[in-house]
Amino acid sequence: MRKLKLITIAFLLVFTATLVNAQEYKIITTVESIVPGGMGRSRMIDNTEQVDYKKFTTVRSDGKDSDQGKVDRNDAKIENLEETKLLNFYSMVGINFQNIASNDAIVSSKLNEMAKQGWELMFVTSGVESDAGEKDGKGIFITRYIFKKK
Repeated sequence: MRKLKLITIAFLLVFTATLVNAQEYKIITTVESIVPGGMGRSRMIDNTEQVDYKKFTTVRSDGKDSDQGKVDRNDAKIENLEETKLLNFYSMVGINFQNIASNDAIVSSKLNEMAKQGWELMFVTSGVESDAGEKDGKGIFITRYIFKKK
């Protein structure tokens, strides 16, 4: 009986240690329009549902044949997300610094809220697809904030 108790206690300790070391990640994305004249759409996006990537993953056995055609792109779309309106970088007269400061305040508010919820900001990565000249008139600035929680 004593041996069973020791085994049970050991199992519980290992189980608890596994839970303590488990990590969870979350990504918040901002998309800020750099379309002149305020015609673009800028948003901060936070997905609010869990997805198992395995449902959309296939394996190639010989490097050539792929079953990706059997994966429906529509099944990968989630229905529940939090969408926060941001302002565009440009107004009719050019770069709008007030809009940039306003976006910074909104994003800071979200980052502070995430920190209060126990999320730790691990990485920030960004990219830009900018205006390619007179006839383009399109572009976005995207930033991904990657959080970790134990």
